[in-house]
Amino acid sequence: MDAHAEGPPGQAPAAAEVTLARLLREWGRIGVLGFGGPPVHIAMLRERVVSRYRWIGEAEFEDAIATTNLLPGPASTQLAIFSGWRLRGAAGAIVGGLAFIVPGLVAIIALSALFLASSPPELVLAAGAGAGAAVAAVALRAGADLVGPSWERAADRRGRWLAYAVAGGLAAATIAPWLVLVLLACGFAEILWRRRARARPRGAMLLAWPLLAAVVAATGGVGALAWVAFKVGALSYGGGFVIIPLMQADAVDYGWMTEADFLNAVALGQITPGPVVHTVAVVGYAAGGVGGALLAAGVAFAPSFAFVLLGGSRFDAVRGDPRARAFLDGAGPAAIGAIVGVSIPLTTSLGEAWQLAVLAAAVLLLFPLRRGVVLTLLAAAVAGVIAHALGAPLP
Repeated sequence: MDAHAEGPPGQAPAAAEVTLARLLREWGRIGVLGFGGPPVHIAMLRERVVSRYRWIGEAEFEDAIATTNLLPGPASTQLAIFSGWRLRGAAGAIVGGLAFIVPGLVAIIALSALFLASSPPELVLAAGAGAGAAVAAVALRAGADLVGPSWERAADRRGRWLAYAVAGGLAAATIAPWLVLVLLACGFAEILWRRRARARPRGAMLLAWPLLAAVVAATGGVGALAWVAFKVGALSYGGGFVIIPLMQADAVDYGWMTEADFLNAVALGQITPGPVVHTVAVVGYAAGGVGGALLAAGVAFAPSFAFVLLGGSRFDAVRGDPRARAFLDGAGPAAIGAIVGVSIPLTTSLGEAWQLAVLAAAVLLLFPLRRGVVLTLLAAAVAGVIAHALGAPLP
């Protein structure tokens, strides 16, 4: 059976020649070379499937971007999975998604083994302390980049936008383990404001989340790790960096990582290719070695595959659903506020004065000089090595 017969209805004739091996190669190239986060991933995917090979039309690709941004979880990962599904159905979604995810996952697990070893080399610790010092600046940059477009879209509801953003920021800075409830509450508050939803299901869902969180937290171990990963994959709105406040307190409170280890985890998630959600694999490695890393990654990425495999044919309906749009209009600003707010605990967790100097330099690189995130983190890592060589203490 040819590709056209196996793929979804409406497949472009040019896509009929795409084999799974070809899809594996093209998506794998993005997985290996995709440094720099979602904007780079989307640009690389567009260049292949729209501009170069014309497998998917420009309008359809833009609609897919808009729809994946309405869904929780890593949008660029969902876009890669959807594009594979669009060309080769379920098999294409799985092959394309894994090709996009696995290279970076392998890299970050290997780096986790190095950075989280019982006695890592001091050179590694110094590089991690330097890169970790810059993470708060990276969070600020990620939030700032999202503020402008979101604020422009909120021309008729800016008072509510500010309220949601402040709520998310305060939650990330003070009650991070419960941030997911604040994101959900802001989303449903916007739905209620627009009088688009029924009250009973909404209330039941909001009451269910604290109960579920309490039960999972009480189990500890595998259950707690799965809960943290599930929050990252299924309940994160507003871009990759919102996963930081969703994970930080849990990773430290459960005793899996120190605050310095967590900063290293975030830095590793930024300097490795592929989705930023790979950071959860570092938390999983700290909790349970390679098995914990694979479990955390599997739980975190499973919702993205489920959204596409079960609902890819309904993406147009999702994008046009006013309730989905309203929910994101509430949860989105709260997530942006959380990304900015998490910079406070990230800064206060820095243990040495020289790290504050590295943080200040990172702010200079990312904002006035507008340098890239990967370059900034690598420069901060080098600064950490130099600082330690000159006698600066490690945190």
